[in-house]
Amino acid sequence: MPRLFTALEIPRNAAMSLSLLRGGLPGARWIDVENYHITLRFIGDVDGRTADEIVERLDRIERPEFQLQLTGTGAFGSKKPHSVWAGVSNEPEMFALQAEIERICQRLGLSSDPRKFTPHVTLARLRSSRVEDVVNYLSGRGDFLTSPFTVSRFVLLSSRDSVGGGPYLTEEVFPLHEARSSSLASKDKHPASSIW
Repeated sequence: MPRLFTALEIPRNAAMSLSLLRGGLPGARWIDVENYHITLRFIGDVDGRTADEIVERLDRIERPEFQLQLTGTGAFGSKKPHSVWAGVSNEPEMFALQAEIERICQRLGLSSDPRKFTPHVTLARLRSSRVEDVVNYLSGRGDFLTSPFTVSRFVLLSSRDSVGGGPYLTEEVFPLHEARSSSLASKDKHPASSIW
């Protein structure tokens, strides 16, 4: 069974903006534009029965669409950087969706993810990049910002054994509800939540 994970897709316009961040960093292996995504929950290698149960439970999720924006850049691995990324706006709806997926996975007996959920889009994996080069790369790109976009679904992706970065295959698609229908009830609670 391939490795499975849930993710949010990056629309074409935002992906093209991300692609402009490629280059200028020695030792970087850049992620292909079509493989950009925001991982919600890494599931890993599971048997077919467990995969079917995961799909069945994820299909029951009922959450509204929401707006996201990609903003800023950073790196993982402060002393020995191993990847550079673009940041994601902190939207409560995204965190609520991720938490529900996490609960579903744990109820199905999967161990909890030891890493705190840090939404990001991986731009490159680094091989022996010097810290100074990474700092220089990031210092010129910290003001990165895309236009807001609507997240209308999340997906279950699979990846084959590789060093990371794709190619990924979309196994299942899970639509979110149109915000208009679900926001009427909560409009008074959050009158300015969708204004950018």
